[in-house]
Amino acid sequence: VQLQASGGGLVQAGGSLRLSCEASRRTSTNNAMGWFRQAPGKEREFVAGIDWRGGSTAYADSVKGRFTISRDSAKNRMYLQMNSLEPEDTAVYYCAVARSSSITRSLSGYNYWGQGTLVTVSS
Repeated sequence: VQLQASGGGLVQAGGSLRLSCEASRRTSTNNAMGWFRQAPGKEREFVAGIDWRGGSTAYADSVKGRFTISRDSAKNRMYLQMNSLEPEDTAVYYCAVARSSSITRSLSGYNYWGQGTLVTVSS
């Protein structure tokens, strides 16, 4: 599986962006998916995850209430709607496919990764 993340860019604080992640072929309907981010000089961190059905989601506390994760399995796509963006959200955002059907916040729980898309939020 190859993942292609897109939708990043430069936005002012308070603005919105929608990230997309497209899989090169049909991902297993039994696999959860997630978004992670890595800011300069920091470790990659969990942002949001969605189970294989798309009915269960999880968010990092720092983005809860501002970001929404969704997926369209028929189109092999996953999305991250980001609202009320803050300068602290500046990072490279990565999409990933989990090893299992359940959401996990651990990097080791994911075995396929996209190349990342840069989000820059100016103050």
